[in-house]
Amino acid sequence: MATDTPEALEVLSIADRDTLQKNESGVTSSSPMLLRMESFIKSEQQRIVRALEEVDGTRFRTDTWTRSNGGGGISCVLQDGNVFEKAGVNISVVYGSLPRPAIAKMRVNHPALDPTLESLEFFAAGLSLVLHPKNPMAPTVHLNYRYFETANPDGSPAVWWFGGGTDLTPSYLFEEDAVHFHRTTKAACDAHDPNYFPRFKAWCDKYFYLPHRNEARGVGGIFFDDLDANTAHMDQEQIFSFVQSCLRSFLPSYLPIINRRKDMPFTDREKQWQQLRRGRYVEFNLIHDRGTSFGLSTPGARVEGILMTLPLTARWQYMHEPEKGSREEKIVQVLKKPVEWV
Repeated sequence: MATDTPEALEVLSIADRDTLQKNESGVTSSSPMLLRMESFIKSEQQRIVRALEEVDGTRFRTDTWTRSNGGGGISCVLQDGNVFEKAGVNISVVYGSLPRPAIAKMRVNHPALDPTLESLEFFAAGLSLVLHPKNPMAPTVHLNYRYFETANPDGSPAVWWFGGGTDLTPSYLFEEDAVHFHRTTKAACDAHDPNYFPRFKAWCDKYFYLPHRNEARGVGGIFFDDLDANTAHMDQEQIFSFVQSCLRSFLPSYLPIINRRKDMPFTDREKQWQQLRRGRYVEFNLIHDRGTSFGLSTPGARVEGILMTLPLTARWQYMHEPEKGSREEKIVQVLKKPVEWV
């Protein structure tokens, strides 16, 4: 008669369980949301990169990386291209553990989190995109859509939410570009809830703002965070569908603009102004951006990927003021007060 005690089954981490499920059955419509979001943003990354390579005529450099505790990402970056001075379309899939202070901070927006836990496993997946064109007449554009989920000790989901948005940052204002960008984004929002666009447009204007300059970073777009069943008044499937619509609307919102502006003539003076505006972009990303702060504070952070959002070149000129009545002054005045473009 056997007397050996069977060994206890190994308790798998979230990362190990997800890897096992993907290997055994792939990702389907019935898979956990974290796997479906990961699969969706990977397919969108490929679609966006292909479209941008067609615009630029240059191939992106692709780096695939992994994290020791699970997850990883794909970074697609183009530098010194024909159209884009720097462009990045990055995916990150992060597994980690939140310490108690971070849990307490998150309970402000998610009271269902247990405040007595010393640590909490989490999963985050997102696609981040920033394009800095060479031509000062062509606007910089930013996009980020992400999903965050925490896990109970037994591995079941504790709380979840979506976040993201997209915004346009021109150095020179072309009102038709701002209208097109907002109109396309609004259509994606309106397909799900007519209240979403005005709500998230106002959030974008408030978030992408430099208080020390008393001006917005750009002409806006949409932004939202901590979007769950309570805050969105939709279930998880409906919010995921909304996020998918927003991300898929990016290329129609931006490609017509970059194709209109990429070959316009410009002067050295206009190029210098673009460099000054990029300095503002750097200030926001390093001082105020929550995504940059979260990324750099995550253990084992891949710094190159996080700082991909910064332009290749920028300028800070002491006590610079645009000339009265100039196009440079016009964009600054617009940035002082949000405009309802549509």
